[in-house]
Amino acid sequence: MIVVLVVAAGAAWESPVMALIGARAGMVVLKRCVDVDELLATSSAGQADAAVVALDAPGLDQTAVEALRRHQVRVVAVGPDSETGRTRAARIGVDVLLDHDDLDRLPDALEAEGPAPDPVPADRPALAVDPGETGRILAVWGPAGAPGRTTVATSLAAAVARRGLRTVLVDADPYGGSVAAHLGVLDEVSGLLSAARLTSDGVLESRFASVQRALGDRLTVVTGLPRGERYVEVRAGVVEHLLEVARGHGNVVVDTGFCLEDEPAGGPVTRPGRNQLTLGALDVADEVLVVGTADPVGLSRLARALVDLRERSPAVPVRVVVNRMRPSLGWSERDIVGMVEGFARLAGVHFLPDDRAAVDRALTTGTNVPEAGDSELGRALTGLADAVVPPPAPRRRHERRPLLSRVRSRTAGTGRRR
Repeated sequence: MIVVLVVAAGAAWESPVMALIGARAGMVVLKRCVDVDELLATSSAGQADAAVVALDAPGLDQTAVEALRRHQVRVVAVGPDSETGRTRAARIGVDVLLDHDDLDRLPDALEAEGPAPDPVPADRPALAVDPGETGRILAVWGPAGAPGRTTVATSLAAAVARRGLRTVLVDADPYGGSVAAHLGVLDEVSGLLSAARLTSDGVLESRFASVQRALGDRLTVVTGLPRGERYVEVRAGVVEHLLEVARGHGNVVVDTGFCLEDEPAGGPVTRPGRNQLTLGALDVADEVLVVGTADPVGLSRLARALVDLRERSPAVPVRVVVNRMRPSLGWSERDIVGMVEGFARLAGVHFLPDDRAAVDRALTTGTNVPEAGDSELGRALTGLADAVVPPPAPRRRHERRPLLSRVRSRTAGTGRRR
């Protein structure tokens, strides 16, 4: 029996395909999935043999196809048999591409023996998984008003990874993640939603690599929610488990939301509160970086945020990052340090200059600020990374004096007395 999953994305060919599969003996449709996310979740159960997917279905990319093939699911895409269609099919790695006018071949394509799962292509950085390389969880948090949490999180993760330390960047913003957009990661299945499904199945540890996207030899990202309202798909405890699993592979930098209200679950069906993602990240963090802006409104919000955080997590070390610092504000760094130290016991206070050009350059090139070119802000962010995760101290090489010199020093003054 060949068990098939279908994602038609509203295409007109869905009904003919269902009829063709139903007419073939030994073939059955297990589920008509709404989207690629549901397809991936269903395939992880290991009950499907093949998937018929619209080539233009949102979220159907190389990462999704690799995930399906890891579950031994053969992927047959339906789309235009044109140069553009063939190029896209080859790029994402589907097994068979069928034109809308050639659907009669579909049952035979589903019955054909599929190839074994391919390794990660050579042009994509391999996911460096180092069991035992336990790291720290660094939560980047801050009050409302877009103080620059994501800019700090992406740059901090990249700076730590550049030292050769395995680093995982996690987007846990419950109001809709923007890490993927900052780093130019497009057409990507949500790593956070995939992690939620694998956690429910109890297999996140063994399939942790499947929820990440490689950004370099030592840096990966777990992308966030594609839309804010999908936070309901991440039940309580998922973020904590995800971060603990990631910690076992290296340092973890997590971009969070802004709200600390522990709102009760509502509705006839129990579902997690929206801010549970942020609260869960703070609960397991080894250190929290609180990002605020240097203007009067931003500093007022920062002060209240420090008080709220102290009440919520009194034991966690806190480091303040004051963003968009500029001389026109009329106060010095010493003034700001004196103000924020009155609201929390801090591990440090760091200042980032107001460098809009550097931020724009990073956003338009899809990278982090330090790697987007030399800038004052980039140097400040690198300095922040040095303070949070100090570079490994170079080993001291013991100088050895020449043997003759050592012999002379030992025998000095021991000449024979006459």
